[in-house]
Amino acid sequence: MEHTYTATIQWTGNLGQGTQHYKAYNRNHTIHIENKADILGSSDPAFRGDAGRHNPEQLFISSLATCHMLWYLHLCAVNGVVVVEYTDHVSGTMQESPDGSGFFTGVTLYPVVTVTEQAMLEKAMSLHQQANKMCFIANSVKCPVNHRPEVKLASSV
Repeated sequence: MEHTYTATIQWTGNLGQGTQHYKAYNRNHTIHIENKADILGSSDPAFRGDAGRHNPEQLFISSLATCHMLWYLHLCAVNGVVVVEYTDHVSGTMQESPDGSGFFTGVTLYPVVTVTEQAMLEKAMSLHQQANKMCFIANSVKCPVNHRPEVKLASSV
């Protein structure tokens, strides 16, 4: 089965001179996806971008972490592991090349998962590996996507 996704990216950074020279424009843009809130984007501040907007590098690592989380939660649900909290502090490293291009050398996910029962801890930990194999985004990138998960037991109230 094939799925198609669309978005419209609109550059909003024309300061009146277009791209007449490197400093004549800003990198601001808007990502429009039908029936969704717009995402205000820019480049990273290191590349003359607006620090108050999302940049492609942040969106890239976020999409990897989100895809992993969604697969992981699905796998937990079908394997009887009850997750009550999930947080991931994802980190990615990009190497800039001498010509100004670059590439990610790796992304590491640090998911912290809370489950309801002691008996679920081992299975909850092992499902991260399967989620990585299933993740559409991780399967589409050439840099390694590593995982440093932590699984803990919910406190009894």
